[in-house]
Amino acid sequence: MKSDTTAGLHKRAAIDLAPANWYFFHGMFAAGTQTSPLREAPPSRESIADWPEIAQSVAPFLDRVQQQLAGQVEAFDPEIAPYAKYALANHGKQLRAALTGLAANCVGGWNDSAAKAAVIIEMVHLATLLHDDIMDGAELRRSRPTLANKWDNTTAVLVGDCLFANALRLAAEFPTTDVCRAVSTATRTVCSGEILQNNHQGNLALDQAEYFKMLRMKTGELFALACELGGSLAGGDPQETRALREYGMALGTAYQVYDDCLDLFGSEAEVGKSLGTDIASGKATLPVILLCEQAGHEIATQLGQMIGRWDADQLNILRGWLSEFNTLEQSQYRLESCLAEAREALGKVGDSAHRDALEELTHFLAQQSVELGVG
Repeated sequence: MKSDTTAGLHKRAAIDLAPANWYFFHGMFAAGTQTSPLREAPPSRESIADWPEIAQSVAPFLDRVQQQLAGQVEAFDPEIAPYAKYALANHGKQLRAALTGLAANCVGGWNDSAAKAAVIIEMVHLATLLHDDIMDGAELRRSRPTLANKWDNTTAVLVGDCLFANALRLAAEFPTTDVCRAVSTATRTVCSGEILQNNHQGNLALDQAEYFKMLRMKTGELFALACELGGSLAGGDPQETRALREYGMALGTAYQVYDDCLDLFGSEAEVGKSLGTDIASGKATLPVILLCEQAGHEIATQLGQMIGRWDADQLNILRGWLSEFNTLEQSQYRLESCLAEAREALGKVGDSAHRDALEELTHFLAQQSVELGVG
C-alpha cells in the first residue's frame, strides 16, 4: 500500500494533468515537473471538425489516389494479385495520402504528381503494417483478419516486400531522382526504427528520449515524407517544404503516442484491431515507460513476468496500474506538446486560409486523445 504522502502526490498529479487542463500547456513533460507557460485555450469540442470534414477538402484527390492504388493490383502476377488486392484494400482513413494533398493545397494545389506520391507512400505504409502484424502476432487490423492471419506469415512477409518494391518502382518513374531518393531514405528510416524497437523488446524501462527517437523514425518519418512531397511537388519553396516536413514529423509523433495509448486504453470494438499487442510482444510504449519510471522496481518486475502469460486478465491488471499512476493523462500531455510543435511549424507555410485543414487535424487528434479518458 502506498503511503499517504505518495497517494497525495498521485492525487495532485491527477488534478494537474486531468484532460480538462493538460491541453493548456505547451512543452515537454519532465519527471512530474511542469514549467511551461500557459497557452491559449483549445477550440470547443463542438467547433472541432471531425475526420470526414477535414478529408472532404481533398476528396477528389483521395478519389484519384484510391483509383491509382486499386490499379496497382495489375502490377502483380495473377496468382499473387489476390494477396495484393487484400492488402491494398485495407487502407483505412488514408491519413498519409490526405496529408500529401493537404500539404500540396497549402502551397499551390494538388496535382497528378502529388497523387502519385501519395500512392507510393500508402504502399510503403501498408507494407509496414503487414510486417507489423506479423511481429505483433495481431489477428485483426481494421476489424478484419490480418493478411498473416487469413493466409500465413510467409505470405504476409513476401507481399509486404512486393509492396515496398512496387512503391520504389513508381518512385523511379519521376523525371528526377529526388522522389525516389526521398522514398527510399524514408523507407530505410522506418525499417531502422522498427529494428531499434525490436532491439529494445522487453526493455519496459526504456529511456523516453530513445522512445521518441523510435517514434519519429518508424511513424513520424512517413508523415513527414507525405507533407514534404506534397509541398515540393505542388511548387512549394524550400522554406515551406521544410516547414511542412516539420509539421508532418510532429504530427506523426503525436499520432503514434495516441496509437500507443489506444492499444491500452481503447476498446477492440471501436479500434478494430487486437488490443494489448504492444505490451504482449514486449514493446515499451509511453504509458508503460511512465509507469515503470514512477511505480518502482517491484511493479516493473511483475509486469515483465506477466508478458510471458499475457491474456485479458493481465491487461486489466496493467490498466489498473496505469490508472493509479495517471499515465494516460501524462501521455496526453506529451501528445499535445507535439501537436503544439506542429502548429508552430504551420505558421511558416503559405496563406493561413490554405493551412486551416492541417491545423484542424491537430485539434481533431487532440480531441481523440482526450476521449480516451472518457467512459
